[in-house]
Amino acid sequence: MSLSLPFHSLITPLSLLLILLSCQSKKQTTQESEPQLVGPTFCEDSAMVYCAEQCAFGPRTMNSEAHERCAEWIVSKFRQYGCEVSEQKASVKAWDGNTLHFTNIIARLNPEAKQRIMITAHWDSRPWADNDPDEANHHTPVMAANDGASGIAVMLELARTVNVNVPVPVNVGIDFVCFDAEDYGTPQWHSQQDESSWALGAQYFAKKIGSSPAGGGWIGAINLDMVGGQGAKFYQERFSKDYAQSIIDEVWQAANDAGYGSYFPYSAGGYITDDHKPLNEAGIPAIDIVPYYPDCEESAFGPTWHTVSDDMQHIDKNTLKAVGQTLIQYLCEL
Repeated sequence: MSLSLPFHSLITPLSLLLILLSCQSKKQTTQESEPQLVGPTFCEDSAMVYCAEQCAFGPRTMNSEAHERCAEWIVSKFRQYGCEVSEQKASVKAWDGNTLHFTNIIARLNPEAKQRIMITAHWDSRPWADNDPDEANHHTPVMAANDGASGIAVMLELARTVNVNVPVPVNVGIDFVCFDAEDYGTPQWHSQQDESSWALGAQYFAKKIGSSPAGGGWIGAINLDMVGGQGAKFYQERFSKDYAQSIIDEVWQAANDAGYGSYFPYSAGGYITDDHKPLNEAGIPAIDIVPYYPDCEESAFGPTWHTVSDDMQHIDKNTLKAVGQTLIQYLCEL
């Protein structure tokens, strides 16, 4: 993603099972002095595992083996959690003349529901650490633990959480859309910047909505981008406010209801070119849950954005929890 206008460990199957069991055993409080949680508990430890498993493939850069293996893994996980999964494959010419072979992954949960919400994130990795403080790293691929893996991890844990709670605790259908080719936008070291070079998978999806595997019918969309960073706060992104203020209001209220209002300030951020923008332009009201670091010297997106430091050591499970539990609260309040 890019800023359009300035801002004013090895995981074994046994260990994963133990983590999931521990999350399922957590009790929700009913005390009036505590947050008024609705719905099941989001397991941040499970989301951490999904982040780590994506990173274990290496950087998921376009046209790479790691990219293809990760796609297969994402598809298998959503199917494991009861989703109907389809893949939207295509090729596109990038800003540098390379042909990118991309795959948007669409996973449908509760497919019989007529009222549907779309939750999206990108799963590809930035090919260049062009914001790294060390110029020698500017052509090094990014591991993308936060800028990529974290959003997919939250979506997978949402799918698992809803699927294992029967009856389904939400009254809407959920379409999880994993966008590809989001982070191949023009690098900072390139002489000519092109806003249209970002979010290529989302652009393609938006143009094909009438014939998309998900089938349409959405009341709105929520895009997750960099939702696992240390010290992250999610200000209200301005394209989101322009196109989908009502969804902003509902999600930020859900964060307060769930006890995570400190992560979601009622303040505006900037205009961000991200996967939600093509959806809005196609008539689907969409918001972007994306961090803003007003005091960060390295980047308003945080100190690890487009650097080689975007790794698992800089992922905070508390941030994953705040976003995941907020979304559960929002879905159950619809």
